[in-house]
Amino acid sequence: MAKALNVNPNRMELSRLKKRVVVAKRGHKLLKDKQDALIKEFLQKAREVKALREDVERELFLCYQSFQMAHAQTIPAMIEQALLMAGGETSVQVSYKNVMSVNTPRFDLPEQTIRLSYGLASSPGSLDVALERFSRIIRRLVELAAEEKGLKLMSLEIERTRRRVNALEHVMIPSFTEAIRSISMKLEENERSTLSRLMVVKEIVRSH
Repeated sequence: MAKALNVNPNRMELSRLKKRVVVAKRGHKLLKDKQDALIKEFLQKAREVKALREDVERELFLCYQSFQMAHAQTIPAMIEQALLMAGGETSVQVSYKNVMSVNTPRFDLPEQTIRLSYGLASSPGSLDVALERFSRIIRRLVELAAEEKGLKLMSLEIERTRRRVNALEHVMIPSFTEAIRSISMKLEENERSTLSRLMVVKEIVRSH
C-alpha cells in the first residue's frame, strides 16, 4: 500500500503533483525498457559464457590428463624440479566496454612464450604437452574471467534497475496519485462549501 504524502491541499500543490506523476511515469517506462533490454542481453551473454566455460573445462581436463601421464612416467621430484625451471613473462591489458550503461571489463593477453629450461632427456614428453596446453588455455581463462565479471556486473545493474522500477511503480506513482485524488476531493469539497455559503448569503440578501 502506498504511503500517503503530507501535502497542502491547494491548487499549486495539485499542479506540482500532476507534473511529478507525469515525470515519474515517463521515468518508469524508460527504466522498464532498460530492465527488459538488460535481461535480454544478460540471458544471451549467459548462454555464451556457459558455452565458453564448458569448452575451457574440457581443455583443462585434457591438461590435467597430460600432467597425470607425466606423473605416471617419472617421479614427482623430477616433475617439480622441471616445473621450477620452466618460466615465462606475460601481462594483462585491461579495458572497458559499455554494455547497456554497464562498464564490462576486457582483458587482453599478449602473445606469451614459455621457456622450457629443463632437460628434455630427463623429462617425459607428456609434460611438454601439458605445459603447451596450459599456455594455450591461459588466454581463454582470462577471457572467461572477464566475461563472468561482466555477467556479474550486469546482474547487479538489473537488480538495481528492478528496485527502482518497483519503487516507482508501487510507491511513488501510487503515492502521487493518491495525493492528487485527496487534494482534488478536498478542493471540490471546499468549492461546494463555498457555493453553499454564497447561496445562503444570497438568500439572506434577497430576503432583506
